Formats: sequence, structure tokens, C-alpha cells
Amino acid sequence: MAESLTTFWWILGSGLLMSAIALVGSATFLLPAAWFDRIVLPLVALAAGSLLGGALFHMIPESLEAIGDPFEVVTWVALGFITFLVLEQFLHWHHCHRGLGAHRPVGYLILLADGLHNLIGGLAVGGAFVIDIRLGIVTWLIAAAHEVPQELGDFGLLVHSGWSRRSALAFNVTSALSFLAGGLLAFVLSSSINVAFLVPFAAGNFLYIAAADLIPQFATETTARRKIVVLASFLIGTFGLYLLAVVVQ
Repeated sequence: MAESLTTFWWILGSGLLMSAIALVGSATFLLPAAWFDRIVLPLVALAAGSLLGGALFHMIPESLEAIGDPFEVVTWVALGFITFLVLEQFLHWHHCHRGLGAHRPVGYLILLADGLHNLIGGLAVGGAFVIDIRLGIVTWLIAAAHEVPQELGDFGLLVHSGWSRRSALAFNVTSALSFLAGGLLAFVLSSSINVAFLVPFAAGNFLYIAAADLIPQFATETTARRKIVVLASFLIGTFGLYLLAVVVQ
């Protein structure tokens, strides 16, 4: 009972903290445009590396240990990857961090996609906490690394497509609360079913986001200096998670 209560508080706290990250979008108006353009793509590259490293070095190995059947694990990874591919065909799923400019209905579509994305992320983190507190923390950190550049880009896009700053921030935070809902749902479900499958499913999600959404955004840099910066950021994210896996083993 005590262990279950501890897991609940971890899920609640991490969900609220993730929702608070939505406030980072307001930083787009505290930074000069030149500074914003300079830092966003390295953050995107860092997020891509973190998602890739987290999925490969933490989530999939832990899933193999928790589930036991390698074929079942890779099946859930594949389903997670394919699910995001399918969703992308019907929702404005790509989180564009450059080239702002859209109309208000697209803003609602972005919020809907983000809400669903955050719900799935919350389910994943909640499932990870149920399996092991350390895995939950790592999974949360991986998700948070992606949320920062995503929220920066989405907040800017909403404002530039006609939303007031206050409305964009309020709706962004509201959308982010679905992460907490997903985490609590995973906790409730864990009392009746084995939620370990959520972790390899989320690993597939993370692999898709890194490969199809984030990497193409910084892979087209043209100057040698910018290429080095974004590649270094990507490698820091990837091998940082690798080193963390080595340390916690």
C-alpha cells in the first residue's frame, strides 16, 4: 500500500510539473527573435537525441525485463511507432519550430494534437512509474526534453496565427494537463491490468517523434558551424542517456 501511494505521488507531481512546462512558451517574448532562432534548433536536436537514447537505452531494455517476451516488446514498439504515423495523417502532428504562420482553426488542431500527444505521454510516464520509480523519472526527463522546444514552437505559432498571448498560454497549459490525466489513468489501470506494455509502446512513439518529426528539422542546416552545433546537441542527448543507463545499472 505504501509503495502504491508513493507511486501515486510521483505520478501526480511529475504530471503537474510537466503541465507547468507549458509556461515556457512565454519565453518567446522575453528573447529577441535572433536569440530565439539561435537556440531553438539546438534544443530540438537535444530533444531528438534524448528521445532516441531514452527509448533505446532505457525504455526498451526495461520493457524486456518487465514483460519478458522480446517479440511482444518489439510488437508494442512497432505499434507505438505506427500509431503516431497514423495520427500524423489526420492531425497537425508535426511540431514546427520555424516558419510561423497559420490561421486560427489550425491553432485548435495543434492544441487537439498536443492534448492527445500529452495524454499518451502521461500514460507512458505513469506506466513507467508503476514498473519502477527510477524508470519513471528517466522517462519523464526524456519527455520533458521534448516538451521544451515543442512548447516554444507551439506557443509562438498560436500567437502568430492570431491568438492573444494570454489565450495561447492558457490553452497551452490546459492542453498540457492531459499529461497528468494520462499518468493518473495509467495508475488506476495498473490495479486491474499489467500496464508494462505502455513503456515499449511509448518507446515506439519516441522513436517516431525523433526520426520523423525532430531530426528533419535540424538536418537541413546549411552552415558548417550550425551543423556542428546541432549535431553536438543531438549527440549530447543520445550519449547522455546512454551514460545514465550505464550508471544506474
